Amino acid sequence: MDKPSVKNIVILGGGTAGWMTANLLNQKWQHLGVKITVVESPDIGIIGVGEGSTPLLKVFFDSLGISESEWMPECNATYKNGITFNNWSTVNGYEGYFHPFPTSLDFATFGFLYKYSALRRKGLDILAHPNRFSLMANLTEKRLAPLPAESFPFHFQYGYHFDSVLIGKFLREKAKGLGVEHIEATVENVEQGENGDIKFLMLNTGQNLSADFFVDCSGFASILLQKTLNVPFQSFAENLFNDSAIAIPTEIEPNIPSETISTALSYGWVWKIPLTNRFGNGYVYSSKYCAPDEAEKELRAHLGLLDSDIEARHLKMKVGRSEETWRNNCVAIGLSQGFIEPLEATALQFVYSTIDEFAKAFEEGGFTNQHREEFNTRMNLNFEGIRDYIVLHYKTNSRNDTQYWIDNRENQNLSNNLKEMIECWYAIEDIEATLTRLNIGQYYSQRSWTCLLAGMGIFPRQENLDSADAENAKAAQSDLDYVDNFITGCSLNFQAHEKMLVKG
Repeated sequence: MDKPSVKNIVILGGGTAGWMTANLLNQKWQHLGVKITVVESPDIGIIGVGEGSTPLLKVFFDSLGISESEWMPECNATYKNGITFNNWSTVNGYEGYFHPFPTSLDFATFGFLYKYSALRRKGLDILAHPNRFSLMANLTEKRLAPLPAESFPFHFQYGYHFDSVLIGKFLREKAKGLGVEHIEATVENVEQGENGDIKFLMLNTGQNLSADFFVDCSGFASILLQKTLNVPFQSFAENLFNDSAIAIPTEIEPNIPSETISTALSYGWVWKIPLTNRFGNGYVYSSKYCAPDEAEKELRAHLGLLDSDIEARHLKMKVGRSEETWRNNCVAIGLSQGFIEPLEATALQFVYSTIDEFAKAFEEGGFTNQHREEFNTRMNLNFEGIRDYIVLHYKTNSRNDTQYWIDNRENQNLSNNLKEMIECWYAIEDIEATLTRLNIGQYYSQRSWTCLLAGMGIFPRQENLDSADAENAKAAQSDLDYVDNFITGCSLNFQAHEKMLVKG
């Protein structure tokens, strides 16, 4: 953007999404004289989109030049190797599995998982549980941090756990220190021009705040994109049933774990996220199947807090996406753009990728329809690609304790891409080739799809298996010995998670 047509950008809403946007756009365009203002209402609470991330949050902080030693203690943050899923499956030996973030050493072990999961699907009685083939799963079991010794020069992607309110405050102070203007006010009305563009925001302070471009970070309210510009909302309720959540904190334990744990309950699942000062716990459930008081009681029982007076926080979720992310002179980022339930902790991933993609599109084409339409298409595909992978968790469950789980398993409202991926698994076809053909491998890789499907035990029943012939059995044992030795040796280059944390 050599000579920007945009000189003033107003971001409506603070929180993590608003202040991530302010920091990134300020870094990209401040040198061009672009002024950025954040309007944040002191009367509207921050929802907090969760306390876990994917590796893209590290990319975000690295791009701003903010070190872990600076931001992590301020936000009670810990490292995250991946997510453990417990009790989603009732298949013997597959009641839980770990979904790891990628490493540059995966090539040495995951090829064996692909090989033996294919043989297992063909009906041979061979071990194919993904945890056995994952270095990250091994580190997590030992509660080690994903930070290798300097003498072990391999790349490990990892995420974080953090206090979402504190990270918003941290980013706010960072942005203000770099020249971003912060106005505490509530929007009372939005004025549009004849062409539909937003002209200015009428604030409760009496100020009319104009800008060349507006960013909607107003949360589920989507004040600018959906309410003012009338962009329709496309619900994902037909294939993602959960619409509610309850959060309760508990005391942290010694030797802090380096994983998020997702445990299936009667009408949804519970997250358990370690911070340096507490565990964040929350029950994500469907209000169609379970009343809030019943869900709270089940969560308290799960946490051993039936007799506790610790307050529970009830939240409603609006799961789906806007049909467009960018319309006229407004782009939505965060919950105002859309939301997929927090099962794979993708909320801040969407925030970062949307800001980054928008900046590229705007720099290349400004207000041209072509760039706006291409950007909107990419954002919609991004939502749908991630949604499909999350839907697969529910589709492949084997629980029969409630109608909720049965209905999820029997749900036929699946995208064509997801149907093809499921068919690919059962037909023992090449997953990588199928992901490439469908052009969806950028959302989740062969490793992720295999970990989920193999981890849930989506194989022929044990009683229908054939014993591996002597040649296959011998090869499998040799390969497993190699994998075990390789992973054990690699794990010696990592230290305890607790030791690697710098606490505030």
